[in-house]
Amino acid sequence: MSDKDFIASPAVVAYAGRKGVDLSDVARKSGRTNLAREDVDQHLDGSAPIGPNVGGGDQRYWDVDHAAFGPVTEEPVTRIASLAADNLSAANRMIPQVTHHDRADMRALEAFRKSLKAEASVKGLKLTALAFHIKALSLTLQAFPLFNSSLSADGTTLIRKQYCHIGVAVDTPHGLMVPVIRDADRKGLWQISAEIADLAKRAGERKLRPDEMGGASMSVSNLGGIGGTAFTPLVNPPEVAILGITRAETVPVWENEAWQPVLMAPLDLSYDHRVINGADAARFLSHYARLLADPRRMLFA
Repeated sequence: MSDKDFIASPAVVAYAGRKGVDLSDVARKSGRTNLAREDVDQHLDGSAPIGPNVGGGDQRYWDVDHAAFGPVTEEPVTRIASLAADNLSAANRMIPQVTHHDRADMRALEAFRKSLKAEASVKGLKLTALAFHIKALSLTLQAFPLFNSSLSADGTTLIRKQYCHIGVAVDTPHGLMVPVIRDADRKGLWQISAEIADLAKRAGERKLRPDEMGGASMSVSNLGGIGGTAFTPLVNPPEVAILGITRAETVPVWENEAWQPVLMAPLDLSYDHRVINGADAARFLSHYARLLADPRRMLFA
């Protein structure tokens, strides 16, 4: 491994030099490419390296007898939660993630959604705002195709996807699951709404098929039904971005020379900075917010 195969700050390089440590050797033995002072120390004491499959640090320091401080109970981590933890730990460690925040005017969308309530009831459906979010996201991905891509594992190739599949994070008693709505750009609101309900129900029952998971263009994490004003969702690799949604609230907005009460939905877009820059993210979320603010635009996006 050459000195071009790892990244280290000048301070880490100087520290390794004082300790007589070859950083190329540290990178090769640890399997890490972004080296810190702790990696040099690990190398010197000969303990197990902080390799790419270890979730976030030297776990020896987590091996604490918690019962020494008070009563405790223990329960096994579910397989689903364990897999999600490994994936998200790797994502947080290896992907330079940035979150861009914006909000969308939801007045027109909510009025339109409520006007369809009777029709939805006849169809046996509950038309939620999430269906509109997924439709708007699929159209925004068409307008900004860079977000509908993946970076190869070695970081040398950008894979451009010709399909549009949207992952929907579902909170279940067994852990977080992300079923996928295939070809969301080709589906109407009724079909998207029906699929959301079906996938969420079967996710909770652990009845999802393998082909209903994975392969998403981008994912949505919706906390609107619970609460919060903002959060930082983690990119779900190999996707390069994820959209977070929290509860819409009525806030004062200066409009037509007066303060108006406006229903606004907070939006949180996390993205892989190796592929997407800040200006791209701002334009993406602005376009997305415009679609929500005027649902008619979805007909011409």
